[in-house]
Amino acid sequence: MLYLGGDMLTIVLISCIAFYFINDKEYQQTAWIVLVVTVFAWTLISYWIRLQDSDLYSKVNLRVVNYIKTYILLIGIVVALYTFFPLSGETKNIVAAIVLGIPIIGIPVNLLVVNTIEHLRNSNSGTKYTLVAGVGDMAGNVEKHLQRHNGSHSKLKGFIDCKKEECVVPQDRVVGDLDTINEYLKTNSVDEIVIAIPVKVSKKVKSIIAAADYHGVRVKYIPDYRGLFGDSYKMTRYGELDAINVRQLPLDEDYAFFLKNSFDKIFSASALLALFPLFVVLAIMIKLESPGPVFYCPIRIGKGGKPFKVFKFRSMRENDAATGGTMSTQVNDPRITKLGSVLRKYSLDELPQFMNVLLGDMSVVGPRPHRGFLNQKLQESVDKYMIRHYFKPGITGWAQVNGWRGPTETDEQRKQRTMHDLWYMEKWSFGLDIKIIYRTIFSRKTHKSAY
Repeated sequence: MLYLGGDMLTIVLISCIAFYFINDKEYQQTAWIVLVVTVFAWTLISYWIRLQDSDLYSKVNLRVVNYIKTYILLIGIVVALYTFFPLSGETKNIVAAIVLGIPIIGIPVNLLVVNTIEHLRNSNSGTKYTLVAGVGDMAGNVEKHLQRHNGSHSKLKGFIDCKKEECVVPQDRVVGDLDTINEYLKTNSVDEIVIAIPVKVSKKVKSIIAAADYHGVRVKYIPDYRGLFGDSYKMTRYGELDAINVRQLPLDEDYAFFLKNSFDKIFSASALLALFPLFVVLAIMIKLESPGPVFYCPIRIGKGGKPFKVFKFRSMRENDAATGGTMSTQVNDPRITKLGSVLRKYSLDELPQFMNVLLGDMSVVGPRPHRGFLNQKLQESVDKYMIRHYFKPGITGWAQVNGWRGPTETDEQRKQRTMHDLWYMEKWSFGLDIKIIYRTIFSRKTHKSAY
């Protein structure tokens, strides 16, 4: 979208400059026609060349080469049109301005777009730590892809030896095997695992291919991805390699992430402005009721299992430790102040977390962030619990508006909260976020377990 927007901006800027020097209304009308034809031709050629499909994580060279190809083809079309449809003097000037202006203005605009993408990559993704399962030729290809395309934004942690294949990667980069992978993941930061082990083709499949080759018949092989990975998978590309996202979720799509992220920033900024007078009043009341800070800032576990500081209004006289705390809130907890009981009942103590949304640590809607010790406890006791860390935690969530907030003392409470969070991630839509926000404010079920 950024690349396409930059191309359109280039053509529009050139056309505006050309229009500025044309005073004759007759030629201004011609200029508009030329602009429309140029935009249409550029869009058609760039789609054919796949100019906008260039991998944002690949080197800029691919973009430059495809841009030059598109420009040369555009020149070819202009020459062909000029040959078959002679142009008037003024129209020639308009066409010449557009043809010459595309590289002059297009190069700075493209540099701006590339820098913008680079900034987004640095600010949003940071360094991604990759572990490769495999030590053979496929694993070596994955390493080459990471070195060639991702540069400093992706760091290869090492390889997992899955046996039954010749090791072609450096032995000192092999960090474990299938027996020790759990221990490695527990003590090392890993964002993704790339499985790069060969599929053993059965003798039956080989015999079918041999018979087809003998008779000159083409063969298509359909791997049973659904039987292996379930329904949540997506075919994709990993550089020059075919790949499968084993658990593909709606928010993995670029447009969905962009929509949710944009809504988060706009909604949280608007909420903070609108609620500022209430924040001032609550801050004064908290200070008057009991000594201590206005905010309680515990450490919670966020996206990718990484800790971050949460902003909350203080609702207790004595708070649990911000880092490493293990004391859960109880019914009629004597630590809660009178004002604090009201804040907690209506979730007013959570409102400062809109600052976390602006900082990029949280989303307006998502799985609630937990303390480290509770996170570990649920990881060990609830199947697929850590999948809820694929995306940012939220101020409110599907589990909360369905009555599964508060205690996690029983297996049912822990499983229901996790099941609701995973369901939300699998069924996400913008409309669902709006529904959850509405129910957070107006549904009684949301606040029934608050204390």
